[in-house]
Formats: sequence, structure tokens, C-alpha cells
Amino acid sequence: MKALKFTKIYPYLLAIVIFTVASVIYFHPVLKGQKLNQSDITQFRGMVKDINDYRAEYSTEPYWTAASFSGMPAYSVSAYYPNDFVRSLDKLLRFLPRPADYTFLYFLSFFVLMMALKVNWRLAILGALGFGFSTYLIIIFGAGHNAKAHAIAYMPLVLAGVLWVFQKRFVLGFIVTGVAMALEIYANHIQMTYYLGFCLLILGIVEFIYALKEKVLSSFIKKAAVILAAVVLGLGANAPRLMAMKEYSDHSTRGKSELTINADGTPKEATKGLDKAYITQYSYSKLETFNLFVPRFMGGGTLEKLEENSNLYKTIEYKLGKKGADYLTEQSLTYWGDQPIIEAPAYIGAVFFFLFFLGFFLVKGRLKQWLVAATIFSIILSWGRNFEVVTNFFIDYVPLYNKFRAVSSIQVIAELCVPILGILALQAFFSSKIAKKEKQEALKKAVYTFGGLIVAGFLLAHMIGTFEGLRDNTYLSFESQYGIKNAVDAVIADRKAMLLTDTIRSLILMLISAGFLWYLLKEKLKQVPVILGLLVLLLFDLISVDKKYVNADDFKSVRKIEKPFIATNADKAIQQDKGHFRVLNLAVDPINDGSTSYFHNSIGGYHAAKLGRYNELFEYQIAKNNMQVLNMLNTKYFIIPDKEGNLQPQINQDANGNAWFVDNLLIAKTANQEIKALDSLDTKKAAVIIESDYNQLKKENNFSLQKDTTATISLEKYSLTSLVYKTQSQKPQFAVFSEIFYQDGWNAYIDKTLVPHYRVNYVLRGMKIPAGTHTVEFKFEPKVIQQGKIISLSSYGLLILMGLGWFFYIEKKKHKKA
Repeated sequence: MKALKFTKIYPYLLAIVIFTVASVIYFHPVLKGQKLNQSDITQFRGMVKDINDYRAEYSTEPYWTAASFSGMPAYSVSAYYPNDFVRSLDKLLRFLPRPADYTFLYFLSFFVLMMALKVNWRLAILGALGFGFSTYLIIIFGAGHNAKAHAIAYMPLVLAGVLWVFQKRFVLGFIVTGVAMALEIYANHIQMTYYLGFCLLILGIVEFIYALKEKVLSSFIKKAAVILAAVVLGLGANAPRLMAMKEYSDHSTRGKSELTINADGTPKEATKGLDKAYITQYSYSKLETFNLFVPRFMGGGTLEKLEENSNLYKTIEYKLGKKGADYLTEQSLTYWGDQPIIEAPAYIGAVFFFLFFLGFFLVKGRLKQWLVAATIFSIILSWGRNFEVVTNFFIDYVPLYNKFRAVSSIQVIAELCVPILGILALQAFFSSKIAKKEKQEALKKAVYTFGGLIVAGFLLAHMIGTFEGLRDNTYLSFESQYGIKNAVDAVIADRKAMLLTDTIRSLILMLISAGFLWYLLKEKLKQVPVILGLLVLLLFDLISVDKKYVNADDFKSVRKIEKPFIATNADKAIQQDKGHFRVLNLAVDPINDGSTSYFHNSIGGYHAAKLGRYNELFEYQIAKNNMQVLNMLNTKYFIIPDKEGNLQPQINQDANGNAWFVDNLLIAKTANQEIKALDSLDTKKAAVIIESDYNQLKKENNFSLQKDTTATISLEKYSLTSLVYKTQSQKPQFAVFSEIFYQDGWNAYIDKTLVPHYRVNYVLRGMKIPAGTHTVEFKFEPKVIQQGKIISLSSYGLLILMGLGWFFYIEKKKHKKA
């Protein structure tokens, strides 16, 4: 009996061991304690330093950061939420060092999905390894897109739970769907979860159509209700996170702008989300889609190393010698697509795509229809601006679609669906229920179709492709800079050579894969050797591409990763000033810089979802070097490079300070007037306020401004969540504070009594101060966290109680029947 039980669990234990070993071997530097150098994470460390310092000092969450963009909610930067029990489960599953932990999650989650599809465990392991080593899923680590990897890793687990429900395994499906959705949301990459929603919707549509055909609509409704309940509870478990993000999203660059003019005064396109050009900036061209199965179809990543036998290398070597050629071809601009930059091609694999086509001809029923439809759907939407009819429809009419950029990343659906159908194809091919002749015909059709597609791509590239890249001017400048002629022609020749080489590579991999299956049909090979052969081929196919982009060379010591920035002399000099102020670093692009935030409260920062009004202030005023605006933000120091490139601190004596009284309020009727008023506003003497707020202000005891030259206001105490000021005046005054206005969290108190405060100068806080001596305090007290806390606790309770109650109900029914 014990041996039997071990036999049942042996495949699962073996799978976990294989996944652990595979994850650690690929990222083997983690065994030496090294960490992957990730550009986005490096910037992130700068962004979160003040949050981490606050946690360490107060053992609580601030939910606000002052280090970036003059201050913003920390919800989308780094925040731990109450009742976040799913965080403990996630930690348990991610027991390996990063990024091996996410890779393990890829494998494990896909393996569970294969179990839900009743796939043989050997094939499930093969599929899991192939899914996890898909090039896109590996290269996102290099860029530091950890949250994206985290969310993708839980996608198969959510699908597993949903499929179990459709199989009428209601208790298991309900619990897995609820828990998996909670984990998916916890990963905190809403864009990936949103795309998963499309995949689930397409599955639901297919199931609905079959329910209508089979006249079992009531059964479908029951299943859909169970899935919906599980998803809602999974979302509810993350209520503080979701509610905070929703609240912040409305105020961020993802929300609707009130401006109707651009920075240059021209009319601005009305939008409720991101600008269309920004959303579709990263769009796949139709031709570029071929790199899903021919890796360097368009030259690979933006930067590729070229070997000594390349045309560009030889051209440069002829003029500059070997050292010059080594240097200039180390990071060659071989990519000739029209995306601004890509780390690597989103290569799913020639082996998997061949199996996908085999599945198209061999697998029957609703699963195939769902997977094929979802794959086509994701590829079409990834074309973005290159297929505007569809893209514009989704941006204009599909809820939330306009909140996300980089439409090319919707290909994660194909990254998931292609391997699933590929493994189902193998399962069907190994099945004795399908006639040998049918398998043989499907195999031939797959070879002809997929092989023909590869060849067609090669021919189309030469017929309609230019092989010219966006950055070819770099090579045009070689002639004047180095005296190198024909550099562009040389790199174009290399792009064509890459295409030829990888086209042949994909054809060979397809033929070898087909050969394994052909010999199985001819009974010259057994099933297990075929599975092992395909596994080796699949891993070679993917890992040989992955290693070009993320490998051991990308790891560094913990010391360098944990402390990525070294304070310059300028930083050290500024840090001698213990006051509360801000810094503008002019040695970098301030709007894409996390390094300054590591040492100072920065005017800039590094985040894709900044506060919308602050982003507009940057575009309309700071980018134009409006010193009055910089003064009102209390920009006390500038970091400026000298002629030798050394960074120097420059003090701004005209900074307005932490708070000041103004003599006059200018009334703006629209957001346009608000921001334009800053063009010439003397921010020390006057402030601009929107008309509705001014009317409300006047209602407060008939408030009117009265000049008092003796009035004083000073910051007495500062922390991320509390700012305390002392005021003294003989007459009522209006104070402006150099702090970012965010009403959904910041409360103002005068002598511990809650009072209203208003947005002034487009982004700052302002409030009426009565005559006399007073203590003014701003506290960050976001209600959304407390509200979400109750919902999350209730959701966890319901998920557990409903699951257990259902289980015992079913068990009781079984005993009655017995």
C-alpha cells in the first residue's frame, strides 16, 4: 500500500526536483550568492530607499514616498498591505534565490495546468520546462521586469483552477482559482492580469458556444458562477492593494487629463487614459511576428554582438584593426524592426510552434479552438499601430485597454497558449485512440504548413523588408568619424545572414522534431526515448537563444546590487544640509532617474505611472526651466556637471522654502488657465487656485486675504507621513506648502482640528491660516487601506469557509449514497 502511494506521488516529487535543479542550473551564480544586475531594479532601489528607511525606523508602512517626483503615493512603488496572507504563501512557493524563484514558478504553475488537462506527467514536465525557458520569459529578468514575470508565472495556475471547474471538479477548481487569482493580483502587474482576462474570456466564449450546442446552458451558468465567485474572492483578498491602485490610477498618467492644450499651446487629443502614440509605441510589425519561431528574423535584440566572421567586423577591422572591430561590434545595432528598443526577440521556439501546428491538425474540440483563437487574438493585438483598425477600437471602446502601454506584451497569451496546444498535440500523438493514419496525415500537414510558413517569412522579408534599422545613422557617421566606408551595407548584409542562418535553424529543428515522431509511428523508437529526445531538442532550441541575452555575465556581487549607487562629492556636500528640500539633477534625464532619489528628495524619479498633474507640470513648466516653478517645489540644490564632467552642487538661494504666505490668489476657471498661469506667476507672492475651490474657501468665515509682513510659518518636524508647521500672524493668511497635493490620503489639522486644504499652483497644497499662533499638521491617513483591510479579511474567510463547506457537503452526499 505504501509503495503504491509513493508511486502516485513520485512523478510530482520528481517534477519539483527537476524544476528546482533546472532553475538553479540556469541561474547558477545564485549558488555563489550573486544577484542578477537588472536595470529597472537598480532604479527601483533608488526609488524605495526612503520607504525602506521608514520601515526600518518605525516598523510600519508609510504608503508615501518623498524621494521621487517631489512626493507621490507609494502604492505603485513599494507597499505592504494589512491582512496580506497570500504574501506568506507566495514566499513559500518562491523559496529559491531570485530570479531562479520566478523560473521555478513558471515550471510549477504550468505543470499544475498540465495536470488539470490530464496530461501524462512526462509530457507535463517537458511542457513546463519549455514554457519556463521561453525567451521572452527569461529576457524580462535582464530588464528587471520582476513583477511582470511574477504575474505571468501564476497565469497557468489560474487557468488550471478554471479548467477544473469546467470539468465539474467544483471544490478543487473553486479553491485553486480563488487562491491562484489572489497570488496573481499579489504579483502586482495589473497589465498581465488584464491580458489573462482576455484569455479567460475567450475560453468562456468557447465553453458558452458548446453549452448552447449541447443544450446544457444551466450547467454552464453554474460553472461560470463558481469561477466568478472564486475570482471575486481572489480579488477581494487583495482589496487594499487593488483599491489603493484604483484610487491612484485616477490621479496618475493612466487617468484622464483635464488639459485640452499641449505644452506648445496646440489642441490636445482628448483621452480618458494614456495617449494612443504612447500606448502603441511598442508595436510588433506583422513581419516581425515571424521572430516568434525564427529568433533573429529581424536581427535579434536592439544590441547584438557580432563575431569575427561578420561583414561589419571585417569592414571595421580593415580600417581599425582587430581591437577597433572588437570594440565597435560588441554591441552592434542589428535590429531592423520599428520598435524603439527590444531586449531580445520574443522567441517561443521552432519546436513548440511545430507542435502547435501539429495540434491544430490533430487535436479536436473546444480546447484547440480556445488556444488557437487566443493565440491569433494576441498576435493581432500585438501589432498595435500596425493594425490601427483593431487597436483603435480596443483603445476607444474596451474598458481599461487605454490604461496600459507596450501593446506588444499581449503576446504573453501566445507564450502561454502555444506550449499548451503543443503538449496536447503530443498527448494526442501518443494516444492509442487515434488511428496511425490520422497521425501520419497530421504530421505531414504540420511539416508542410509550418515549414511553408518559415520559408514564406524568409521570402517576404526579402520582398517587402528593407533590412534598414532606426539607428543606422550611427553607421553612416562611421565614415566621417573613423573613415570606414560601407558600414551600413555591411550591417545590412549581417542582418540578412542572421535571417538565413536562423531560418535554416528553425527548419532543421522542425524536421528533427518531425523525425522523432515519424520514427515513433514506424515503431523504430519507443515513446520514452522520443519524449527525452524532444525534451533535449526543446531545451537546446530555447536555452541556446536565452543565453545570448541573460547569462552568468549579468550577475554581480550582493554588495554592488544592494548598494547600486555611490555618492558623488556633490551628493555628499548636499547631504551636509539636514533641512527638508529638493534636488534637481541636471547631469541625468531627471524624469527617468532613480539614482538621485537614493540620496535626496528628487524633483525627478523613475516610474511609468507618475502623478498625472506632476507629469504635466514637468512637460509644461519644468522642461522649460521655469525657475518660479522650481522655487515653489523648494528646489534648493542643482547637481550640474562641470567642463570635465565632474558633478558640482549649486545652491538655489531663491527657493521658496517649505511653506510661505502669499499676498494674492489668482482664480483659474480651467486646468488650462491653471497651468498657463504658472508661465509668469511670482510664486512667492501669489498662488493660482481653481474657481470652485476659491468659492469654497470664501465660505469659510468670509475669508479674505490681509497682508501681514510680520507673519511667519516654519516646518518644525518632518517625516514621510507627517509634517508639522508653526505659524504666527496678526491677521488671517493663506499659506502655500511645497508639498504635492493628494487629497485622497493627506489630511490637514490646525491645532489638532481637521480643516480643509486646497490644491494651488496646479500641484501644491494651500490652506487658510487663522490669526494667532498655531500648529499646522499634515498627516497621510489613506482611508482606502482601512476599507480594503476589512474586505480582504472577509474574502479570505469566505474562500476558506465556502471551500470547506462545499467539500463536507459533497462528502456527506457520498456517504448517504454508500
